[in-house]
Amino acid sequence: MVDVDVALSAGALLGECPLWSPEEEVLYWVDIDGRQVHRYDPATGVDEARETPGRPGSLARTTRPGLLLVAAEHEAVWFDWHTGEAHPWMDLEPPGTGNRMNDGRTDPAGRFWVGSMYEYADEGRYTGMLHRIEADGASSVVRRGIGVANALAFDPERNRMYFADSLRGVVWRYDYDLETGAARNETPFVDWADFPELAGRPDGACVDSEGCYWVAAVRGWAVARFTPDGALDRKIDVPVMKPSMTAFGGTGLDTLYVTSIGGGGSHPSAEDQPHAGHLFAIDPGVTGLPDAPFADLPVFSVAADARPFTSEDVHAALSEWP
Repeated sequence: MVDVDVALSAGALLGECPLWSPEEEVLYWVDIDGRQVHRYDPATGVDEARETPGRPGSLARTTRPGLLLVAAEHEAVWFDWHTGEAHPWMDLEPPGTGNRMNDGRTDPAGRFWVGSMYEYADEGRYTGMLHRIEADGASSVVRRGIGVANALAFDPERNRMYFADSLRGVVWRYDYDLETGAARNETPFVDWADFPELAGRPDGACVDSEGCYWVAAVRGWAVARFTPDGALDRKIDVPVMKPSMTAFGGTGLDTLYVTSIGGGGSHPSAEDQPHAGHLFAIDPGVTGLPDAPFADLPVFSVAADARPFTSEDVHAALSEWP
């Protein structure tokens, strides 16, 4: 039996998007409804939080430690961890539609993929979109008609991309062209209805070094591992109904972190779940893959003196960006 430890008694309203930063050896994560970006240091157990101007659905690291690309509400913003300042960059969707940004992840080349959802998921609206943001700042809508965009993950060895619509309960697999960013040949990978041992629906996911796909079963009290051919390999029970996303972290990328949902979202967790909203750590016996930084451009490279990235640096860098 695998131990599931509480890494952090976070009590998040809607914990999501754990992201390991190997340069800093910390785990970034977001509380969507709490409107915060967090940074957790497993070496010290210290978790810090910064307020965001909107609900942060997901984030990506950059080549400059502490500078994050955050998908919040209808837009993408640059977020400077050191100062807590947010710098708007681009609108991904029109404001005021009821959609907000949700799950997102970089591909191995550094493009940022992010999907959206209607903010009240229980209404069952399929207004979400899937966006791809290139290193030069160009963005495109790759898919429309999504209920809740989730479970983005990449397998570079097999040239695959994964994506799920939680409302439909299906994870799709794509042939992925890393050079162009094109996702082709959509194929059902996991239909949740085919696995009666799994309750809930697919939420956030990641891929390990063996090419297996780890996905949180939101409302299902578990995380699941699927082999590259779509077979259910492992099911690990967790002490909350709504685990939300998985990610590998730690110095050896050998810890599986799992965020969870507390009192936020369309259906808040029941009050009799004392661990709801906490961050969990699992030793899965396998290592993960590092997430690539977004847009590996010189203007965001680490300075030789490794000084903190200041607000003035952000403004200067953005002035050089398309």
